[in-house]
Amino acid sequence: MATYKKEKGFAVQTLSSDTAASIIDTGTWASAASLNNVHGEAGGAGSATAALCFGGEPGSLTLNEEYNGSSWTEKGDLNTGRYSLTGFGTTTAAVAAAGKTPGDDYTQFNETWNGSAWSEASEVNTGRSNLNSSGASTDGIIFGGEVPGSKSALTEKWNGSAWTEVGDLNTARYYLAGVGAGVSTAVLAATGQTTTNVTNVELYNGSTWTEVNDVNTAKYGRIGTGSATSGLIWGGSDPSAGVTNTEHYDGTSWTEVSDLATSRRSTATQISQSGSTATAGLAAGGLRPSAVATTEEWTVASTLTQKNLGQVYFNSTSNAFKVTKNVLGTGAWSSGGNLNQSRSQGGNNASGGSADIGLVSGGNAYSPGISYNNTEIYNGTAWTEVNNLNSTRGYGTGAGTPAGALMVSGTMAPSPGPAGPRANVESFDGTNWTEVNDVNVGRSQGWGAGTQTSAIFVGGEGGSPWNDNKNKTELWDGSSWTEVNNLNEGRTQITGGGLSTSAIMAAGHPGSGQTANTESWDGTSWTEVNNLNTAREGANGAANSNTAGLIFGGRASPTYYANTESWNGTSWTEVADLATARYNGTSAGSSTSAWLAGGYGGSNPQPAATEEWLVPATVTNTTITVS
Repeated sequence: MATYKKEKGFAVQTLSSDTAASIIDTGTWASAASLNNVHGEAGGAGSATAALCFGGEPGSLTLNEEYNGSSWTEKGDLNTGRYSLTGFGTTTAAVAAAGKTPGDDYTQFNETWNGSAWSEASEVNTGRSNLNSSGASTDGIIFGGEVPGSKSALTEKWNGSAWTEVGDLNTARYYLAGVGAGVSTAVLAATGQTTTNVTNVELYNGSTWTEVNDVNTAKYGRIGTGSATSGLIWGGSDPSAGVTNTEHYDGTSWTEVSDLATSRRSTATQISQSGSTATAGLAAGGLRPSAVATTEEWTVASTLTQKNLGQVYFNSTSNAFKVTKNVLGTGAWSSGGNLNQSRSQGGNNASGGSADIGLVSGGNAYSPGISYNNTEIYNGTAWTEVNNLNSTRGYGTGAGTPAGALMVSGTMAPSPGPAGPRANVESFDGTNWTEVNDVNVGRSQGWGAGTQTSAIFVGGEGGSPWNDNKNKTELWDGSSWTEVNNLNEGRTQITGGGLSTSAIMAAGHPGSGQTANTESWDGTSWTEVNNLNTAREGANGAANSNTAGLIFGGRASPTYYANTESWNGTSWTEVADLATARYNGTSAGSSTSAWLAGGYGGSNPQPAATEEWLVPATVTNTTITVS
């Protein structure tokens, strides 16, 4: 029998000491020893096996407890009782800063711990509560919180003897989470509350805060552990009841992982373990809404530095080769924020993205027949008005993202409008729209996808004669449009998604009635593939390529559709319906994360509502078997 060495020319070498590879996202919470006293909104420091929990409410204002990995022991009390404070350091050298006294006074108190007793030290510059922190006993920072009458963006740095104000957070907030692995130069400030719960996350580099990718779920009163490149946050409240939600950050994005067993917010924990990752965590006490003494530990068997689909590794514990796989769950639609301007047939960023980012520009009113030039950006929670298009239009299409997008062609309502289809194209840089080179043939009710610098524009109606351009395809290279191979079946009110090099297009109005025809684009030509299950026009779509996508909504008059179909590269499958049947909305995303805003509906002629599509994913490790 051939061996791996004979086949490949080399042997796979391992050591008995090799780490058994696994995934952080497979970690779990388990019950641990309870505190001796209830601690809500307490301070914390240390690691998952050597931690401090100090202060808090209702009756633990000065109490300090130490954890050794199996039990809690009462140690020297704080000098000043308080709650809603923060802490960082270790069980032998820690800092307890700010907070509120029983009289609800915002304090500047600061104490240091030497392993046996707390000592008064230099006060913080600004008294506040519900802040967070990171660092070591001689090099730490505190940030955010609440000051009398408002939320705070203040950041202060501790050098072991005094506090200095440094760069503010971009978003003032309190009840925020902190993740910093015992340093003050690479720290995450996540979630919290302004006037509402927020999802935004900021990264501190030692001098300034920068926005990075948001968490999935807005909560306040969360706590975290790990580092700025491998962090974990958990718990919180929404809006007042405690939650169990846990999310992992891999340095780029957040992933939902296993929940806490007990809902809680404002727990004491370690956010300052030197060199820590998200492999070990401790949630001690907290509010649910009353203060509790229970404790939970987060554990992961071992860690992969990368989580790549199809990654093969050798697990020395099981003495076997394994491969990581993303396993998709069942998708569903949920409610999102309403548009500020109800509309249909607006331009969109149809090149992919996710349910928590979007752009809508232009569009039409249901009655009377007028068009818009205003633009809105979606952050996963709410739509915000930004700078208008230069040209009013509906029936247009788009490509790109809120940071870089195109608005292509279209016309004014009622179609074809006084000037007929527009050929002009506008480019968006995240702030302003600028006129760029026109398409070769202006058309309305066509479809577009791609990026700001590499896009595709397909179908629609316009030109002279009006109906002779329904199969037209044009490519954008960042400076000009080029006509390329036509669709096999020309049509208007089409939809799809993807990139200029790989896309899927389906449905539409070919001249009479509706079509279920689907075509796949490989960057050069269109190929007819398997049809949709339901013929329709004015549907909405989302895809990142020609191998996976969604089609949802649409109509075949007088019927408005809510059904959704998922494309796997070969065939269409019916999946969960929209909550509101509608057509000619604005949509973007992928087969696993997408959004739909506005459109025309039956009983609701022009809904402003946004719906978000999400297919949850889990990562599994599978043993490779050979014969």
